[in-house]
Amino acid sequence: MSMTRQLERRTALITGANQGLGLAIARAYVMAGASVFMCARDAALLETARADVSTLATGGQMVRAQSADVSRQDDVEALAKAVFETFPQLHILVNNAGVYGPMGLIEEVDWDAWVRAIEINLFGSILMCRALLRHFKEHRYGKIVQLSGGGATSPLPRISAYAASKAAIIRFAETLAEEVRADGIDVNSIAPGPLNTRLLDEVLAVGPARVGTQFYERSLKQKEQGGAPLDAGANLAVFLGSAVSDGITGKLLSAVWDPWDRLGEHLGDLRRTDVYTLRRIVPGDRGLPWGDKK
Repeated sequence: MSMTRQLERRTALITGANQGLGLAIARAYVMAGASVFMCARDAALLETARADVSTLATGGQMVRAQSADVSRQDDVEALAKAVFETFPQLHILVNNAGVYGPMGLIEEVDWDAWVRAIEINLFGSILMCRALLRHFKEHRYGKIVQLSGGGATSPLPRISAYAASKAAIIRFAETLAEEVRADGIDVNSIAPGPLNTRLLDEVLAVGPARVGTQFYERSLKQKEQGGAPLDAGANLAVFLGSAVSDGITGKLLSAVWDPWDRLGEHLGDLRRTDVYTLRRIVPGDRGLPWGDKK
C-alpha cells in the first residue's frame, strides 16, 4: 500500500465534517483511499461539503452524509444505524465536532450556553464512542481519533467551557484506550495547532473585553500570520486511522510539533512510558528539591 493511499478499503465516520478541520480530514481520508460517512448539525452545509468531497472519490469509494447533533443520544443512535447499513465494517471514528462555547468570565457567561458546550464537546464524543464500541469489539479492530485543542494542555481564561471539556475528553480518551487495549482498538487524540477556522473568527468577533487583551492580540496575530495549516491535523488523522499506527494508543499528539510519522519505530517506548499523555508535574520534574514527603 502506498503512503498516499494508506486508508485503502477502510471506512470512517467523521463528525463536524461540514467545514474547517473536519472537512479537511474528510477530504484527506478520501484522497488516502477511504470511504467516509460525514455528519454535522447544519444539513445544508453538510450536503455542500459531501458533494465537494465526493469529487475526490474514485473506484468503489463511497461518500455519504447525514445531519446529526452528537450531543443527542437519539441522533447518535440513528447515525450509527445509518453508518452500519452503509458499511458492514466501520474501521475509524473521528470525533471532530466541537464548539468554543460562551466567552467571558465564568460568573458572567450564560450558564445554559456553558453547559451546552460541555454537552457537544465532551458528551458528544463519549456518546459516539458508546454507539460504535460494540461494533469495533465484534470485529476486533477499531481506530478512534479524538480532536483536542489548546484547552487540553494549558489554561484558557474566559473560554472555560472549551478548556474544561477538552481536558476532560483527553483524559476520557486515555482511559478508554486502557479499557479497549485488548480488543484491537486504538484511541488517540490530536492537537492540531492554532487554526484559522470559524472558532478563531468567533474570538475576534467578541473582542478583547470578553476574551482578554492578551488572548485577543495573540489571536489577531494568528489571523494575520495564517495559523497552523489544516493539512497538518488532517495528515495526522490519516496516520492514526491507518494500519501504520496500529498499537499506538492512549496518546495526545501534536500535529505540528511531534514526529508522529515515525512513532511506529518507538512502540516499545510508547507502551512503557507516559510520553504524550496528560500528567501532573511535581517539583522534582523541575529540579526543585522540596517535593518529597519525608
